[in-house]
Amino acid sequence: MFVPSTAGVFASTASDAGSLPAEPVRHMLFGTPSAVQVTIQQLHHLNYAEPNDWSQLLPTGRPNEVMAILTKRVRAA
Repeated sequence: MFVPSTAGVFASTASDAGSLPAEPVRHMLFGTPSAVQVTIQQLHHLNYAEPNDWSQLLPTGRPNEVMAILTKRVRAA
């Protein structure tokens, strides 16, 4: 489920694919289990990330709150 920082998706154009190093970006979602799952599905429908790329839902210690983590590698300008 969780994508280690050495793996992930590259976001670049053909013209800069070899010129910029890929950098990790970590996304964290906090909320109720249903809200986090809905958000993960919405990001999937936007072709941003596959649902299986996210970590499992992790408890935060607050009542009815979980978190999920996604690490992507992007080419930043």
